[in-house]
Amino acid sequence: MISRKRLGIIAGVIFISSQLFAGGSITGTVTYEGKIPKLKKFDMAIEPVCLMKHEKDPVKYTGRSEALVLGDGNTMANIFVQVISGLPEKEYPAPEEPVVLDQNGCTYMPHVLALMVGQPLKFLNSDSVLHNLHTLPEENDEFNVTMPKFLKETIRSFEYPEGMFAIKCDVHPWMGGFIAVLEHPFFDVTEKDGQYQLNDLPPGTYTLEAWHEKLGTRSAEVTIVGNETKNIDIVFKR
Repeated sequence: MISRKRLGIIAGVIFISSQLFAGGSITGTVTYEGKIPKLKKFDMAIEPVCLMKHEKDPVKYTGRSEALVLGDGNTMANIFVQVISGLPEKEYPAPEEPVVLDQNGCTYMPHVLALMVGQPLKFLNSDSVLHNLHTLPEENDEFNVTMPKFLKETIRSFEYPEGMFAIKCDVHPWMGGFIAVLEHPFFDVTEKDGQYQLNDLPPGTYTLEAWHEKLGTRSAEVTIVGNETKNIDIVFKR
């Protein structure tokens, strides 16, 4: 039997080892600079059930595009941030936990998402209306799945890595979103606070890329030493 003292020493060694070999992090905030454009409007009135779900959301209730979603201080939502170079060549296992895309209020939630190759993607239908899921990839197989109101969820996955591609609903033409498929876990998608965080990066020099559906990409180079945290803020300009 191992004594409590011995167990304490072992636990201490494990803790110290985890601290020594823990990776570094990259964090930051994405903001928008410049005149805010007038966004395309659409009419959701044909689906009053969905429209009523957005009574307290002036953007969606008035039928404005989600191409530019800003928070306080012009922080940006729906920015996909990833490491595009510098990672060691190795296989990263895909999580078994699915990423969820909800069709709620005739809107894709989230508007932008990313997952790993082979990771399950669970599609939900939280509306009592007909939807369909029509993906438009180039590397992966395209699919067009009908989800009537009684079908509440379905699961798919992607076989190959691929940059952002569109997903749309052919029943509701204003419904659109974007999906990316990666071979590694070093990515994030911002919410309205504009913040992103990439964790457990081994020491090295990396190229970071931020993507927006209309404004293109921004990139930065960052070097991680040990388990330090580097802050890289990103600005998109019209």
